[in-house]
Amino acid sequence: MTDSFFDAFTPDQVARITTAGTRLHLPAGWSPIRERTPADKAYIILAGEVSVRRGGQEIARLGPGEIMGETAIVADTLRTATLVALTPLELIHFTTEAVRRLREELPAFKRALDEVVLARRDIAHTDQ
Repeated sequence: MTDSFFDAFTPDQVARITTAGTRLHLPAGWSPIRERTPADKAYIILAGEVSVRRGGQEIARLGPGEIMGETAIVADTLRTATLVALTPLELIHFTTEAVRRLREELPAFKRALDEVVLARRDIAHTDQ
């Protein structure tokens, strides 16, 4: 498990980021993001665990403090993986517009998001 995405921010920045999204709960088994669909949302996991699957095969697991769905928004591409809730999830849901607005208005958010995208792109290329 990696450090929390929120670790890169001051408490005021965390408050700004969390208020830009909507908290929601999803049941186990739910797939909030599906491979080869448009990039219309991202999430930060507050509680629970997600399986990241490409072509039906698990390639990673994500847990509390991790962001998901960001890569397709940043790259303006279709989704590269399906996410399946392994447990009930507590999330912060962000629209694409909210992610883009945070990237423009909060340089620390843009930097942190870009770091996650680069790290996951590197992992994706080693999995292929």
